[in-house]
Order: sequence, then structure tokens, then C-alpha cells
Amino acid sequence: MKNFWQKLKKPILCLAPMADVTDCAFRQIIAKYGKPDIFWTEFVSADGLAHSIAREKLLIDLKYGENERPIVAQVFGSNVENIRTASALCREFGFDGIDINMGCPDKAVEKQCSGAAMIKNPKLAREVIRAAIESGGGLPISVKTRIGYNPPTPKSFGRASKNENYLLDEEWIKTLLGENLAALTVHLRTRKEMSDVPAHWDLMKRIVEIRDEMGVDTLILGNGDIVSTDDARRKCLETGCDGVMLGRAIFGNPWLFAKHTSPQPSPYKGEGVKHKLEVMVEHTKLFEKMLGGPPAGGKNFATMKKHYKAYVNGFDGAKELRMKLMETENASQVEEIVREFIAL
Repeated sequence: MKNFWQKLKKPILCLAPMADVTDCAFRQIIAKYGKPDIFWTEFVSADGLAHSIAREKLLIDLKYGENERPIVAQVFGSNVENIRTASALCREFGFDGIDINMGCPDKAVEKQCSGAAMIKNPKLAREVIRAAIESGGGLPISVKTRIGYNPPTPKSFGRASKNENYLLDEEWIKTLLGENLAALTVHLRTRKEMSDVPAHWDLMKRIVEIRDEMGVDTLILGNGDIVSTDDARRKCLETGCDGVMLGRAIFGNPWLFAKHTSPQPSPYKGEGVKHKLEVMVEHTKLFEKMLGGPPAGGKNFATMKKHYKAYVNGFDGAKELRMKLMETENASQVEEIVREFIAL
């Protein structure tokens, strides 16, 4: 099976997986208006996928379209056997790669010794990666993580705290790079920092140096506080990383990657508020069709509403329009309210 990572042109710009945001409906909108180099699914529990009853409820998070390729399934889990099962399923479902989340700070995820908790258990992390490689049937395996778990204090770290790299857990990065990964994405904050401080992009050069010193071929991607594709390109040039993962910048802006990957002009014609609202309605209809209730799988319509805060912003009447949209229960109501607003 071919490793799609090796065919990508640098810099690699991709969309970050975000729970209850980058679902298949939103990815379809992005694929149409500005496709990134790679798509990820929302992360899915390997434990759930390994059990037939729970699996049925999770399959909705693994829906994708052929126009999303290359598409990577992201999973999390600490049970090695369940990782094997989940990896085999991802191959069976036709994904182009498997990514293991070792950076999520959610307490419920960490209680399962998964996500960022893996940073504190490198031995288990190695076992999980090897299980995915062995059962993935040749699919390239990648990991998304953070620079470390706890920011060290000057008292505990001594003089080394004056070193610009003191926040970086180099041993953790070396552990991951020693496992034959196709790619490693590093969110440039510690787990304890959450997203409460600026991302430490000054540490990326050292991460790249570690990779080069080890002589491995793993691609290095950075994540955190990237506001545009131009900003992403600058970060790659400045730090030497192979690519960047953009997350929050996509909210309300499905055209984010348009100039990066498409030789053709984006379908977005710059028609301002009217066109943006029309795309929001298109997105809502697609969400309802693909994800909204039985038999599609049943995601709550409220999940869609977080997008309205981003789409409906920065123009006269936006606040009042948002308030109306927050009261809606289906796509028809959203379309009617938007039509009335555009007609004003």
C-alpha cells in the first residue's frame, strides 16, 4: 500500500481534526470551496470501535467522501488490542492513513490513559503505535501530540529553565520519532497550557533538529495559532518544518485553503455577506442530510449552531441574525431566516 505522505508537495497544509466541527458535512463544504492537502476525521475511540454495539454509534464519525482524499482516520485509545482492531477497521473502511491522538487534554479522554496522558507513558505509547502499524495493513501511521505535559518550573528544572527549549520534552519527541511514523504533528503547547498561552513556535526548529539528528524520514507538522495559509507558509520557512495544521482559522471560512491547493479560482466569488450566508445555508442542509437524525446517525442540530457564530460575524445586523439562528431547529428554518435577511 502506497504512503500518500511521500507524494505531497511541501509545505503541507492540512485541516486539524476538531470534535463536533470537522464532521463529514463540513469537510464536504471545505472540499468544494478550498480543499487542504489532507483531511482528518474527528477523533474516534478505539475502544468503541472494538465493540460491535458501540461501533454502530461511532461509524457516523468515520463517514467520508471520495473527494476528501487523502483522508486520515484519527483514533485514540490505550488498549493495545483495541488499537489493533480499530486500525484493521480503518484499513477496511478505505482510509488513506491512521493518526493516533496523543495530545487531547480532555479529562474524560485522559482518564482512559489516552490523548495527552500518553505523554506520561512512553512505553505504552510505543506499544500503541506498533499495534497500529502491525494491524493497519500497510497504512501510514502518524501521531498528533504536544510538546510535553507539565511546564517545568525554574525550581524543578534549575538553570535549564533559562534555555529557550526548556518547555520541550525532548525525550518524548525522540520516543515518537523512533517508531517509524510517516508524520508527527506537534501542537506547540504543553498539555497543562491547554490553549491559554501563545503557541511556542520558537521550539519547532529544535523538533526538526531532533528528527534530523536521528536520521529518520518522519515529516514534521506544526500546530497552534496559525491564522492563514500565508502565515502557515511563513512558519514553515522560518522553522524548517514540513507542514502546518490549521484549526480555528477555518471557522466561518471554508475558503481558507483555496489559494493553496486549487489551480482554479474558488467557487467563492467574493460576493460578501450574501454569498457567505448562502454557503452557511448549504452547509446546514448538508449537515441535516448527512448527519441529522435517524437513519443518518443522529447528531444534534445544536452541533451545527457553533458554526453560525463564525459565519455570521462582522457585518451590520449580524448579532440580531445570530440570535434568530440560535433558535432554529432545522435547515428549513435557517434558510427562511437567511432569505428574509438578504431581502432587507
